[in-house]
Amino acid sequence: MSGREQLNQTLIEEVNVGGTDNLLRACQRRGVPRFVYTSTFNVVFGGQVIRNGDESLPYLPLHLHPDHYSRTKSIAEKKVLEANGSILERVDGVLRTCALRPAGIYGPGEQRHLPRIVSYIERGLFRFVYGDPRSLVEFVHVDNLVQAHILASEALKADKGHIASGQSYFISDGQPVNNFEFFRPLVEGLGYTFPSTRLPLTLIYCFAFLTELIHFILGQLYNFQPFLTRTEVYKTGVTHYFSLEKARRELGYEPQPFDLQEVVEWFKARGHGKSPGSRDSECLIWGGLLAFLLVMSMLTWLPSLTLSA
Repeated sequence: MSGREQLNQTLIEEVNVGGTDNLLRACQRRGVPRFVYTSTFNVVFGGQVIRNGDESLPYLPLHLHPDHYSRTKSIAEKKVLEANGSILERVDGVLRTCALRPAGIYGPGEQRHLPRIVSYIERGLFRFVYGDPRSLVEFVHVDNLVQAHILASEALKADKGHIASGQSYFISDGQPVNNFEFFRPLVEGLGYTFPSTRLPLTLIYCFAFLTELIHFILGQLYNFQPFLTRTEVYKTGVTHYFSLEKARRELGYEPQPFDLQEVVEWFKARGHGKSPGSRDSECLIWGGLLAFLLVMSMLTWLPSLTLSA
């Protein structure tokens, strides 16, 4: 989940918590014996540096989550794992559950994150990167994630010794990479220039906080798309990646190599890509708005630096 969808707390609660409760009850009442939950890295991550973390890491305390989506995903994952071993009503046996914690998902046709990124590129809003250039994050191609779900479902069966029963697994392509370098092939593949300006992470976090505040005030009148949320700043600018050792050992998961070339081709086939003189006026308008918000963030950010000094 990204952008303004992260700020719709009512819908998030209904889907992540209420929806998960409904599915668990349906499985128990209808005798469905296996339940694989799609969770997220965010159940343990909230802006702190994590290098090669594993499933022994504790859940991030709920009050430390910077967004309601991550908080409710954590609540829902706990519910799923606690339901492991619960009695099925219509057949003999118990419900076996596990949770997969995927990295950021990508692939041709992905509709949540990539179209938003491409729209920013085309509007001329991708003018800078931020954070430490050595920071590393992870992604997972949709085909690898599908593979993981199939393997997890199989690992809940008796012939596999129910090895995944009650367990959680981190799932990624297994290739930690700088977030912005990961998207460089998409930017350049669509004919745009990759930005050379790098801004401080704390400034961008302040910028994200400001845009969230504006959305909170004006969102009922105009549900605009925030340029970035605080969670997105953490997810893209702070090192956090995880070991696949448990998924490999218990599920037999082995990610296949992918890159963004097929994503580039997918967008090109749908008319995306830079053409001479395209959207110049729109780029100026959006660029001016972005510059204004960055200046406002700078004015908020500088006093905090002075006080800390």
